[in-house]
Amino acid sequence: MTLTKNIKFKDFKFKSSSKKIKNFLVKLLESENEIIRSLNKSYKDSYLKKDLKKFTKYSDVVLIGMGGSILGARSIYNFLKHKIKKNFFFIDNFEINKINKIPSKKRLNIIISKSGNTLETIVNSNILINRKSQNIFLTENKKSYLRSFAEVLKSDVISHNNYIGGRYSVLSEVGMLPADLMGLSKNKFRNLNELIKNKNFTNSLINSVSNILSLSNKNKFNSIILNYDQKSNDLFYWYQQLVAESLGKKNKGIMPIVSNMPQDNHSLMQFYLDGKKKNFYTFFFAKENLSEKVKNKSLLNSHLYLKNKNLGNILEAQFNATQNVFIKKKIPFRSFFIEKKNEQTLGELFTFFILETILLGKALNVNPYDQPSVELIKVNTKKILTNY
Repeated sequence: MTLTKNIKFKDFKFKSSSKKIKNFLVKLLESENEIIRSLNKSYKDSYLKKDLKKFTKYSDVVLIGMGGSILGARSIYNFLKHKIKKNFFFIDNFEINKINKIPSKKRLNIIISKSGNTLETIVNSNILINRKSQNIFLTENKKSYLRSFAEVLKSDVISHNNYIGGRYSVLSEVGMLPADLMGLSKNKFRNLNELIKNKNFTNSLINSVSNILSLSNKNKFNSIILNYDQKSNDLFYWYQQLVAESLGKKNKGIMPIVSNMPQDNHSLMQFYLDGKKKNFYTFFFAKENLSEKVKNKSLLNSHLYLKNKNLGNILEAQFNATQNVFIKKKIPFRSFFIEKKNEQTLGELFTFFILETILLGKALNVNPYDQPSVELIKVNTKKILTNY
């Protein structure tokens, strides 16, 4: 099925009752939900294009953040790298070797934290930023460490929408400000109004949620993403946080696991095919110009079937062959096939996965917007460090 112009979608081979999910979707779209608003072109960012004009001269940009504050922007950068001329560096861990490789002069730092008090972001900012740095802070309009730090540095501060949590923020300022500085068109990402008029999109969304819910009820709760596009790895690390943090509550949830293909054919695939049946799968393939060809003169007779084949041909053959084996073994899967990579395509994927996750939360009767247990670790870490 054609999900949108640039996305082909195959849903699971079975069908589940979807009436309840359809009703959830109608109510969600009618709600005053700021997350849903951010998926539309009408969403008003807390900055203007002209506010960024003085920063466009920087060819090296460093993003400092954690979780949803950085994963969305990083997935945009790597998915659409063929359209971006600037160098972006992403700091979301304590990686001194990575930090030491960042250009020390004439760079722009973007520091993102909804609360303004994220420990790792504070520490990395402390190491990377000095009084001569050119910085943009993106945080809530309330008292916090990072807002105070920005005032000391006399840096620009842009307000983070109070009502949009980090993992849902990719199409708000958190993802679109970096996208603007990458030279991309933010309005091309936001297409909810057009998508909900597309019956293929809404029916696929509703059926996919219903089927995942059915699989979860059968004790299949590991969602394995078989990703055949290396440049989409960060998209699925974003998806991993979105699903795990939104749904993992009350002894319920879906555990997303990213598997890199075809590499994992030679490590994990045997388990996927013949191991414990607790999993369901999402195949993902992006059609790219992998034009490097096999050298015909170097081929032995046993492998002449590779003659004139390029890397794209081989990868797509593996993608299709693996699905054929899954069908034979009756292993549940769905698949996405990307015809063209651009802002619109990526925005459609973000929108699909965000809506899917919220609807699953409603169906599982968990709050998809909070993460209460993670907060316990933050409090305990502060306590330990205070008593050192």
